[in-house]
Amino acid sequence: MTPFFKYSGALEIDEAQEFLPFAQRLAEVSAAVIRPYFRNGAAVELKADESPVTIADRNAELAMRELIERTYPDHGVLGEEFGSHRPDARYRWVLDPIDGTKAFISGAYLFGTLIALVKDGRPVIGVINQPIVGDCLIGTGERAWLNGRPVRVAPCSRLEDAILLSTDHWNVFNHQNGPAYERLTRRVKRYNNWGDCYGYMLVATGGAHIMMDPIMNEWDLMALIPIIEGAGGRITDWRGGDPIQGLSCVATNGELHDAVIAALNPVEA
Repeated sequence: MTPFFKYSGALEIDEAQEFLPFAQRLAEVSAAVIRPYFRNGAAVELKADESPVTIADRNAELAMRELIERTYPDHGVLGEEFGSHRPDARYRWVLDPIDGTKAFISGAYLFGTLIALVKDGRPVIGVINQPIVGDCLIGTGERAWLNGRPVRVAPCSRLEDAILLSTDHWNVFNHQNGPAYERLTRRVKRYNNWGDCYGYMLVATGGAHIMMDPIMNEWDLMALIPIIEGAGGRITDWRGGDPIQGLSCVATNGELHDAVIAALNPVEA
C-alpha cells in the first residue's frame, strides 16, 4: 500500500503524520488475518441479535486491538466483537473487523474492514479496507484517497440521473418509512443492493451517488463520516441530522442530499 502522509485540517500536522500511517497499518494487520479465511469454510456462529460472526471477525479485531493497546496504551478502543476499552479517552479507535459478514461468508467481495479514529467525540480519520481486492480508502474529513490516489464524489444534480445503493431493501421497512424509500428507489436511474461499507466506498470514489442504511451501530458508522466528507460528499442520519447522534445513515454526493432527505421523509397531508 502507498503510505498516507497527507495533511488534514481535521488533525494537527503531527497527528496526521503519526495517525494516518498507523491507521493504514491497522488495515494491513487485519487484512493479513482475514485473507486466509476467505472462501475457506470458516465456521459461522449467530450472535444474540441473530447476526453472523466468524473466527475471521474475532481474530482480526483482536489483532488490531493488540496493536493499538501496545502502541497507544492511553487510547480507547470500541470494537463490534469485543466491546469498549477506555471509553472516556480523548482518542478512541472504533473497529468493525468485517463489515458485511454475510457477504464474506458467501464468498462475495462486498465487505471490508472499518477503522475510525475518534478525537474528542468526532471521527477524524476513517478507513475502509477491502482485504481481498487490496483497496484501501482513507478519509480525513478534508480529503480522501484510494490507494494513495485522491478521490471525489461524482457530480449529479437530479434524482432521476442518480445511482442509489442500499444494504437491505426490506430492512428499511423495519426501521424507517418503507413506502417513501421504495418510491425513491423507483425514481432514481438505477438501484442496487451493493451494500455495507462497499456502497459508501462507491459513493466516495464516484461509482454511485447515494448510499443509505436505516439503522447503524457506532462501529458501522464512524469510519464513513471522514471518508464521505473528505471526498466532497455529505453524510447525515435518515432525517438530515448529525449522523453520530442518529444511528442511521444517508450518504450522497452532496448535490442530491436535500432532495434525498425530503423524499425519505415526506410531509404528510
